[in-house]
Amino acid sequence: MSPSYSFRRSWTVPFPLARVHALLVDLERYPEWWPQVRAVASLGEDDALVVCRSALPYSLNLTLHAVRRDPTHLETTLSGDLEGVVRWYLADFGPETRMDFEQDVAATGRFLRVAASAARPLTVWNHERMMKGCLAGLHARLG
Repeated sequence: MSPSYSFRRSWTVPFPLARVHALLVDLERYPEWWPQVRAVASLGEDDALVVCRSALPYSLNLTLHAVRRDPTHLETTLSGDLEGVVRWYLADFGPETRMDFEQDVAATGRFLRVAASAARPLTVWNHERMMKGCLAGLHARLG
């Protein structure tokens, strides 16, 4: 059985919803502003190969499939080293946007399965570093 994770984050950022949404749906540009997203290769309108690497010395190879791109709800399925779903819920607060992030995944890559079983706190910490990079990059890009 593969180790599973459920991550939740909520942020309110000082940018209008339309700008936040535009940034999040433009997956091919993630490496320009999100340091832990190392590479993105389009596989078509709704699909992409993505390589992520946070603080720990391993990369995740993922295939993403866009399910929803609504202004207030983005959803993507993942396969590869992780299997599951990522969702962003966006709420308009005038000049600000509330961003609620959800990720429900199972570790399926060989190295990650071993790391997740042997050192789960480290893999959770590694994910936290990735999300801090997301928030900092979003601020730098939109600010």
